[in-house]
Amino acid sequence: MQDTEPYSKQTGVDALTPLELPQVDVGVFGGSGFYDLLDDATEYRLTTPFGAPSDVVTVGRIGDRTVAFLPRHGRGHALPPHRINYRANVWAMKMLGVTRLIGPSASGSLQPEVKPGDFVIVDQFVDRTQARADTFFDGSAPEGVPFFEGRGVVHVSAADPYCPELRALAGESCDRLGISAHKSGTSVVIQGPRFSTRAESQWFSRAGWEVVNMTQYPEGFLARELELCYVNIALITDYDAGVDSAQAVTNKEVMDVFAQNLEKLKALLYDLIPRIPRERYCLCGSALSAAEM
Repeated sequence: MQDTEPYSKQTGVDALTPLELPQVDVGVFGGSGFYDLLDDATEYRLTTPFGAPSDVVTVGRIGDRTVAFLPRHGRGHALPPHRINYRANVWAMKMLGVTRLIGPSASGSLQPEVKPGDFVIVDQFVDRTQARADTFFDGSAPEGVPFFEGRGVVHVSAADPYCPELRALAGESCDRLGISAHKSGTSVVIQGPRFSTRAESQWFSRAGWEVVNMTQYPEGFLARELELCYVNIALITDYDAGVDSAQAVTNKEVMDVFAQNLEKLKALLYDLIPRIPRERYCLCGSALSAAEM
């Protein structure tokens, strides 16, 4: 079964078979306000067994690594967080051979010490979303896809949902570049597209969570189901409503702060990606080994 019909706009190739797809080392999802990363890149329009990704995937080079970039909301921010096809986005990266996946995101702070402009390298999430397609193993696996053949019911652990190797490397890059970063933190993922009420925000803050976001679930967990390493770098754009009672969060505020810090995020990615080892020594690549019934 041919499960993709990629189109390369730059080379003018009308159709490529899966065997002709580029082999990519590292994937990057762009978040709100982050719609391009690579220079001299080739674009591929992919289809997956789970539908179309959010946009074309661009493939280029950072140092000696081949990198794929996909804006999770689509270029121009066409998709709100609850309408993103997370399964198609993550599967598209797997189709390209990606084993390391980086998912930066604009996020709000739930704690006074986590300031706008800071980065948080998240190590836990709390899921407060509803009705998102959040697993590849829902009992209706697509036929003819070798990855699913012979697999029954699967229960993948989410105890430590982010790759420890990538988290450590991201922290080192922040140190190398002088970026103010928190090396751990919990992100509570809300449904969106609305922001939190003050009561909700105060609840999250009193629970001790650091970050609020709309896209970290199910993106990171889907990567784990496909045995990909995944790291989130949360770029803090604002204090959430329950932290700073003098003002409510506005989308303009979020986007303005993100734009001011976008070059800092890109510098982090350009420092981090060439330093990722080609061999994996974490457990992400064997997430399914003890998960099947």
